[in-house]
Amino acid sequence: MVNQRWRPLVFCLVALVAIWAIALTGYIIAKNSKMTAEKVRAYAESVDLSKLSGAARAKAIRELEDMLNRLSAEERRRARLEQVARHWFDELTEEEKGEFIEATMPTGFKQMLTAFEELPDDKRRRVVDDALRRLKEDQSKVQGGRTPGDTNQPPALSDELQAKVRTIGLKTFYSQSSAQTKAELAPVLEELQRTMERGNVFHERRR
Repeated sequence: MVNQRWRPLVFCLVALVAIWAIALTGYIIAKNSKMTAEKVRAYAESVDLSKLSGAARAKAIRELEDMLNRLSAEERRRARLEQVARHWFDELTEEEKGEFIEATMPTGFKQMLTAFEELPDDKRRRVVDDALRRLKEDQSKVQGGRTPGDTNQPPALSDELQAKVRTIGLKTFYSQSSAQTKAELAPVLEELQRTMERGNVFHERRR
């Protein structure tokens, strides 16, 4: 029988151990549940989409969309650059591609397009150039550590698409583009959104 005088202390120690156990369990669960580009890659490689049809195919696509949307900004960027689910996208029908792109675009990207179109022409060109430069640098790091100035490095966006973005306007061009073109534009749009969210462009506009 525990002495009455020590009973409160025993209760406190038990409660403290329980709190630490709960906290540790929560940390382990959170760590294991954190979505990463590697988990997306593993899922994409574990499922043969070409063998699925109907409800099973739709469910598998939604699962991949959900995984991509749960990525942090940095993991999402890594997944895009490493093209962890590219072979899946190639297997999709045109309709599925369009739905997949719309479902996995970052929240607020349409508002970003509207804000981008309101910028003066010179600032739009500069923002696009900066985004393409950063993407090329990131591609160099991912694809073997080549230097940003390597002329053999494939462009983040083809010269033809760059010209159309600058002349037609990004919002109009995006709305009129095929699913395949939207997929090519996706990394650029995400990079543009990061730039807009940092506030540098808007700060300059208010000057």
